[in-house]
Amino acid sequence: MLIKILMVCLGNICRSPLAEGILRSKLPRDKFVVDSAGTGNWHVGSKPDERSITTALKKGLDISHQRGKQFIPSFFDTYDYIFVMDNSNYNNVISLAETQEHKDKVQLILDQIFPGENVDVPDPYYGLQNGFDIVFDMLDESCDVLSKKLILKHSF
Repeated sequence: MLIKILMVCLGNICRSPLAEGILRSKLPRDKFVVDSAGTGNWHVGSKPDERSITTALKKGLDISHQRGKQFIPSFFDTYDYIFVMDNSNYNNVISLAETQEHKDKVQLILDQIFPGENVDVPDPYYGLQNGFDIVFDMLDESCDVLSKKLILKHSF
């Protein structure tokens, strides 16, 4: 059985595609599936922001094949874990949850390195390239911790 993980941000072109690519690179593909979505629908079908693609390529990851999709309530049943990039995304996703089981699947991604502090991954969209590099490093550190936890928990 594959463990399915979803990364969520606002538009699914900056942070969540980076998080998807980073975590995917750290997990065995025969045991885990990593995907991403946005709470908004503006970029459905679009590839990630060029600055996200550039940052990922500098770190050896190609995320250019990803395409934006919008978070829908059925994702609670599709995915085992849902990681959101910030508190606004968290509230948007939780508002669509119908059960406590659904709500329990949703966590802030940076809780992996800042447990219980409710730290947001900053949205780099309106900034410069270096903002994407900073976001990558934050997500990379968090995904390091997360991947180790997931592999340990789901060792088959």
